[in-house]
Amino acid sequence: MFCNQCEQTAKGVACTVSGVCGKKPEVAQLQDLLTYAIRGLSRVAFALGKKGITKPEIDRFVVKGLFTTLTNVNFDPESLVEYIRKAVELRENLISKWGNPVTGDEWDDPSLQFIPAGDLQGLILQGEGVGHLGFTEDDPDLRSLKQILVYGVRGIAAYAHHAAVLGQEDPEVYQFIHRALANLTNNSLSLKDWLDLVLECGAVNLRAMELLDAGNTKTFGHPEPTPVSLGRIQGKCILVSGHDLLDLKHLLEQTEGRGINIYTHGEMLPAHGYPELKKFPHLVGHYGTAWQNQKQEFSRFPGPILMTTNCLQEPQKTYFESIFTTGPVAWPGVRYVENGSFQPIIDKALEMPGFGDNQEGPTVMTGFARNAVLGVADRVIEAVKKGDIKHFLLVGGCDGARGSRGYYAEIVEKAPNNTVILTLGCGKYRFFDRELGTIGGIPRLLDLGQCNDAYSAIQIAIALANAFECGVNDLPLSLVLSWYEQKAVAILLTLLHLGIKNIRLGPTLPAFISPGVLKVLVDNYGIKPISNADADLEAILAS
Repeated sequence: MFCNQCEQTAKGVACTVSGVCGKKPEVAQLQDLLTYAIRGLSRVAFALGKKGITKPEIDRFVVKGLFTTLTNVNFDPESLVEYIRKAVELRENLISKWGNPVTGDEWDDPSLQFIPAGDLQGLILQGEGVGHLGFTEDDPDLRSLKQILVYGVRGIAAYAHHAAVLGQEDPEVYQFIHRALANLTNNSLSLKDWLDLVLECGAVNLRAMELLDAGNTKTFGHPEPTPVSLGRIQGKCILVSGHDLLDLKHLLEQTEGRGINIYTHGEMLPAHGYPELKKFPHLVGHYGTAWQNQKQEFSRFPGPILMTTNCLQEPQKTYFESIFTTGPVAWPGVRYVENGSFQPIIDKALEMPGFGDNQEGPTVMTGFARNAVLGVADRVIEAVKKGDIKHFLLVGGCDGARGSRGYYAEIVEKAPNNTVILTLGCGKYRFFDRELGTIGGIPRLLDLGQCNDAYSAIQIAIALANAFECGVNDLPLSLVLSWYEQKAVAILLTLLHLGIKNIRLGPTLPAFISPGVLKVLVDNYGIKPISNADADLEAILAS
């Protein structure tokens, strides 16, 4: 195996024996083969799309299949085999119905003729033969840009899948994904062409996040600032982790009046701010802190756990029996919820002990999406003009297990009282319960939501820049980001597409960025690795 797509990749280079995330070599090879099979399908879909022929079921399969290759989403070989066979079946069905639309040199792509082996071991060997991402490239900079593109497309796929579940789709997003994959074997593209394609990936991700934002706000309302308890209530309980708010809504509906309390975990904390979700009285609080505590937190929870299209750490087999999943999440031994019917997890909740007593806990605030923040924009602008607010720090992104991620809590804690901290994603769990006070009645710590709510952060930044009649890069705003997996890659590309400069990124820079590509990012965008909280904060506030 060879996998370098996440921040925690072994020795900062690549996982070659077993994944730091727990992924086994056979799973990595099947994911490589799935990417390869989807490339062949996308080649056909892209060629048909240029003729005005689109097939929504193909588009949705491609994004779901790419989503399942993200770090910590699908560790089940049998599930991956199903995706691989389905990709080839769909490819052949398209060709059978419409004729072969791929002509000339493009037909030389071997992914178009790929036939899956008959058994699991044969497929694993095919994955090994295909190699990392299914293409070869000697030039390190071209190889790096191709990898960035693939990982960015995987991030887009995750957001596009979530948006499609909520009825929000754009054929142009799908067509870009097909085109990006089809171009992986295009030898006529120059280094500049590849850089342009990578930045276009960022533009398309912005559109995907916009679609997801529209799906969330139209379905659940605009988030409102809401206090969320970190305490416990005696009684039966279910813990919901991940990202899919629609799954949570369906579970809340199906547990209404059943005497089961629902708690959120991880990226589901922002759910408490949505009017159509927080109206359920049995959505009672949030359970859990930082990502690295997930295994311990899950093993102690006295009820079943629902993983909704989440990036899950490898769970301990001792509590497999209490974990259920939806979406593309798949683990051997973990039960899949079929067709939105949550009765099995409800039955499990009624069997398990639940919390034995009440436990008071602190509260945290969530729900500061763009409508909430821009609703007090006049107060924010006035505070900046008066000098009460000197700087905005966007400290957000992914969490992970490395101890070096403590940097993000440290920089928040050390930020002076005249700074406002904007945050989003699961990276906030390093500091989300800190008491930072207020400035003129405005909380200094504003939770904008999930990682995809980078869309809200961008809209806030643009609105503030317009109010001050300047560019976003001229605002007293600094971005200090943590990354872990491919959605973070897509968001970073979106920020670069928008021309955002001087981003600090950590805990380490991506192993798949070559020295040559890194130089381009440094020279053109001022992107830099984090160092230590004191030095970075001093530099930020001096700028």
